[in-house]
Amino acid sequence: MRIITLTHLSELYEQDFHAWALHNAGLIRAGRWEQIDRGHLAEELEDMGASKQQQLESRLRILLGHLLKWQYQPHLRGRSGQATIKEQRYAIRRLLQKNPSLQSQWDETLTDAYHLGVLLAVRETHLAESTFPETCPYTQDPILNDDCWPDGSASDLDIEPI
Repeated sequence: MRIITLTHLSELYEQDFHAWALHNAGLIRAGRWEQIDRGHLAEELEDMGASKQQQLESRLRILLGHLLKWQYQPHLRGRSGQATIKEQRYAIRRLLQKNPSLQSQWDETLTDAYHLGVLLAVRETHLAESTFPETCPYTQDPILNDDCWPDGSASDLDIEPI
């Protein structure tokens, strides 16, 4: 591995992220800690953590929006909506399983995701925003449980849990 100065490594970060990442990985594997671009590496690690939290919020937004649609438009229920709910539940459970520290951010993430989920439901149902509760009416267990539906009516569509 050729030696690149910290200045050049910092420039490489701006010009060719892929090459920068591979070079830093090589430095880590070789134990050449003093040559690592610590500043940019720390930023990237923080961004990786933040992306998991953003993924949780995005999946919750979709799930909550579809749970609201399920509850407030029962005459439009179908397999597609039910499958979306089950898919998001599964993905969120897996995300929390693989990243248990996200659990400490659940309440804040749920609050933010709920407001966005309401907007999704408004857009897709054409119901007024005031139709939906101001705060999330669902708690974590029912949100993530395939057997829990806002009114208990999912069994008639017979989609197996993921």
